[in-house]
Amino acid sequence: MIKVGILGATGYAGIEVVRLLTAHPEAEIVRVVSQSFVGQKISDVYQNLKGICDLCCTALDVDDIAGSCDLVFTALPHGASKTVIPSLYEKGLKIVDLSGDFRYNDPVVYEKWYGEPHSAPEVLKESVYGLCEIHRDEIKTHRLIGNPGCYTTCSIMGLAPLAAAKIVDTKNLIIDAKSGVTGAGRSASLPNIFCEVNESLKAYKVATHRHTSEIEQELSILSGEDIVLSFTPHLVPMQRGIFATCYANLTKKMTTGEVLDIYKEFYKSEEFVRIYDEGSLPEIKHVAGSNYVGIGVVVDPRLNRAVVVSCIDNLIKGAAGQAVQNMNLICGIDEGTGLRAAGMYL
Repeated sequence: MIKVGILGATGYAGIEVVRLLTAHPEAEIVRVVSQSFVGQKISDVYQNLKGICDLCCTALDVDDIAGSCDLVFTALPHGASKTVIPSLYEKGLKIVDLSGDFRYNDPVVYEKWYGEPHSAPEVLKESVYGLCEIHRDEIKTHRLIGNPGCYTTCSIMGLAPLAAAKIVDTKNLIIDAKSGVTGAGRSASLPNIFCEVNESLKAYKVATHRHTSEIEQELSILSGEDIVLSFTPHLVPMQRGIFATCYANLTKKMTTGEVLDIYKEFYKSEEFVRIYDEGSLPEIKHVAGSNYVGIGVVVDPRLNRAVVVSCIDNLIKGAAGQAVQNMNLICGIDEGTGLRAAGMYL
């Protein structure tokens, strides 16, 4: 059994890690850390866990975590992880970090997008970007995984086959993405309360969203050239889901069927990726509550442009599910363990 601790267990991503691991046959939750609910049972904070996980929330104690856990998930706010993880890493723990602190290959890029220097650049060098379908072999050999963001997972996976095949104009990539409100986390915030979100749709952080940098990093690696793209996120009145519509101008005449063949070949061995047949496109309902990615493609022959639709559940494949997938990889067990449930259509 893998003995697991979850830091930041009472946030939306953290509690999804808890929920998934309660049904995982090879993991045992031994610590749930939450500064806001110290001394309270996690099943009192989230009563859906009553009788399933009744552990008490504790304050962070690095020595206790190191002495009791084999692996930790750090579902802490951006900026907090980089102050905590060096001590955990030094003690030999396996770590899957759900914040943005260990997702970058270059600390200068982190500083540019997060507005502060990275306080642990040497530890950052030891991390690997945890997009399992792209970096599986690297993940297996590392102890520190920077679990990707939700927008990034959806967008990168939507465009990865085109970037790798080098058949698109990389100077004119556009991603129009929508997120459910849980993507903003559990903390109270006026723009995210019910009356502000319901019956509305809004763009935010236009041309400045941090996830842009992750998407550019990974697509640049796949294409072999530096990519700068346009990414616009939107908030929609739903709880779960990321829906990204990606636009890429093709560099040669191709049909929808030909582009879909590239996608099917690229993802042919990927259990959690569903490539939709021509004439069909994914919807949030098809993936909500699951670790699956839905991808569909249409080529607009008038513009010779590929329009790619990519969908995930932001809390599962975009956070907790992918984190568990990473845990499975770095612990040497079947990658899909605990993650094969179908989504919640209703």
